[in-house]
Amino acid sequence: MKRIVTVLPALLVCFFSMTAGAQPIQIPVLTSANALVLQVDSVKNVSVIYFGPKLTNSNEYALVNQTYRQTEDYTNVLDAAYPVAGSRNLLEPALAVKHADGNQSLDLRFVRQEITKTSPDVTLYSIYLKDPVYNFEVLLNYRAYFRQDLIEQWTVIRHHEKGNVQLEKYASANIYLKGGPFYLNQYHGDWAKEMQPEESRITHGIHTLDSKLGTRANLFQPPVFMVSVGKPATEDEGTVLYGALGYSGNFRTDLELDFRDNLKIISGINNYASAYSLKPGEEFETPVLIYLLSSKGKGHASRQMHDWARQYKILDGKGSRLTLLNNWEATYFDFNEDKLKGLLRDTKELGVDLFLLDDGWFANKYPRNNDRTGLGDWEENKTKLPNGIATLVKEATNNQVKFGIWVEPEMVSPKSELYEKHPDWVVKQPAREEHYFRNQLVLDLSNVKVQDFVFGIIDSLFTRNPALAYIKWDCNAVIYNAHSVKLANQSHFYIEYVRGLYNVLKRIRAKYPVVPMMLCSGGGGRVDYAALQYFTEYWPSDNTDPLERIFMQWEYSYFYPAVASANHVTDWGKQPIKYRVDVAMMGKPGFDIVVKHLSENDLRFCKEAITMFRSYNGIVWQGDQYRLADPRLSPVASVLYLAKDKSAGVIFNYLVNNRYGQGSTVPIQLKGLDDKANYRLEEINLYPGTSAALDSTKIYSGEFLMKVGFNPVVNNSRTSVVLKITQVR
Repeated sequence: MKRIVTVLPALLVCFFSMTAGAQPIQIPVLTSANALVLQVDSVKNVSVIYFGPKLTNSNEYALVNQTYRQTEDYTNVLDAAYPVAGSRNLLEPALAVKHADGNQSLDLRFVRQEITKTSPDVTLYSIYLKDPVYNFEVLLNYRAYFRQDLIEQWTVIRHHEKGNVQLEKYASANIYLKGGPFYLNQYHGDWAKEMQPEESRITHGIHTLDSKLGTRANLFQPPVFMVSVGKPATEDEGTVLYGALGYSGNFRTDLELDFRDNLKIISGINNYASAYSLKPGEEFETPVLIYLLSSKGKGHASRQMHDWARQYKILDGKGSRLTLLNNWEATYFDFNEDKLKGLLRDTKELGVDLFLLDDGWFANKYPRNNDRTGLGDWEENKTKLPNGIATLVKEATNNQVKFGIWVEPEMVSPKSELYEKHPDWVVKQPAREEHYFRNQLVLDLSNVKVQDFVFGIIDSLFTRNPALAYIKWDCNAVIYNAHSVKLANQSHFYIEYVRGLYNVLKRIRAKYPVVPMMLCSGGGGRVDYAALQYFTEYWPSDNTDPLERIFMQWEYSYFYPAVASANHVTDWGKQPIKYRVDVAMMGKPGFDIVVKHLSENDLRFCKEAITMFRSYNGIVWQGDQYRLADPRLSPVASVLYLAKDKSAGVIFNYLVNNRYGQGSTVPIQLKGLDDKANYRLEEINLYPGTSAALDSTKIYSGEFLMKVGFNPVVNNSRTSVVLKITQVR
């Protein structure tokens, strides 16, 4: 083995290579608590020999395989770090190709590795693999975030053969786990029914989670999952792996329990209808699979992922957010300039930061008066807005609030000037009948001219209205009849569409780096960490019934922090205004109501709650979240947001079962407190005319609150209770 160490400014790079016949070497990918240990054997196969809690004596990783007495591995590649098709592998591959000469075999052997410390807490492990017969290479990348115990894994595929190589499958990563049984927690849904959990024991064979929708890819199946090892993990106990693919298009995750009872998890872009022809010298880089292993249950895993997301992934994840008033449910498409000016005054009266103008403000030849026309024609409607957006932006400034606007730039109405002028910009099969989703079609973002057009929509809005402060980016259609006029190879379409989307978003962020943008897709149809690099928040669901949102926001919170969750108060559901507002405060609150329809006390409560929220929003957005009482297991849901220094927190408690006598009959145990400190509980967000049921003069030890608990006194007359907890020094 040869070793060269080179010190460069601000980083350390280590190079390792290996000659045939050498002794096995280990490549430990390390985080604070865990070790993912790869091993290169004497013939340069790279395998996974361990993934679990870090061992004190690193020499003992070499002993792990000796402790298993499983069925013989007939292939010697079952535990391959990146399994391939066509040679010895008999199970699901991560990579399958057809070489330039038509041969479909592949064998990847170790060439060298590089270890780059990009920051004090982040290390990149790069492992170079090459086929000994074909001039075909794969670069495996593992980026380890030390403090958060999180790994990002992806691959770069390239070759120098004498013609194109067809990639038949090209996953981002393979995770190999021993020590089952294994339990999968996956999610499904539909419009207004996002993030519905299902847990089951993983049985032999292949279980596939995937999407083939092209856009709005998460509509039926989000790209996140959990795998518990040994037994189903709980909030505070058990070993659990979180997985999240950072990709906004078609995805596929295969979970295969093999004949030795070990689990392979292969995840990446869905290769459905997407064989990719790779030119000599061209690089194909896969999206990132994000995963995190916790031996302390789901709660610890989610807090680690939240810390990582806020620091490294979500746009302005460590920053604040704007509260807003949206006009959609107040007006739908029926508004004019005077009505909107009235809503701007309501925005100031309510006390939020921003007014958001939703769908319906554009198009003239085919006015956007319903969802059947005008999409794509992004000029102000002269009947509704004779003086344009600029007048509204100015009026917002006069009312000391900001102004934001809704767009859906990837889509087009069949009845629009854009469709008439550029039918070749639309995704459709030339000889087949058009089929619509929400009465619209998708623009072809694989076309550079379309990318320029979509960027121009946003750029023009900001150029003409420099004070514009917020964008709601929607995406309501999936792709039917996938076809691009501009692409020579139609099997590249789904991939090139997403590349085009990211190209546009990169251009927007290069020119407008700090403007808040909401990631919306008919609800939660496009919530993933690749997209959230460009957005400050996401829209979990069009379903804003607060009872339903408690369940949805609970599930989203396993993977995404509260600072990114846009939660609006609307007229959905039958709960009182206090319940609706309290639920919205578990994230970035907004309002989509007619302010003038509120009673005097309802309006007073909303204004006071917004003011109160400003005193603790930093705890919700940047603190540690503890899920205390599960709404699926208890008549009461309870969630704690706790400051990092444990000095203060906010506890949200809700009645989720309206049967007779239901409520907080037993105490709820807190988590995360300093057991030696003393705390005071105080009820906040009280509705006018009501009084607190808790004595705020009482002092409790952290030990008492965590071992015995507190009772928020939730019942049919107190359906939503918010408590502030403060350390008494």
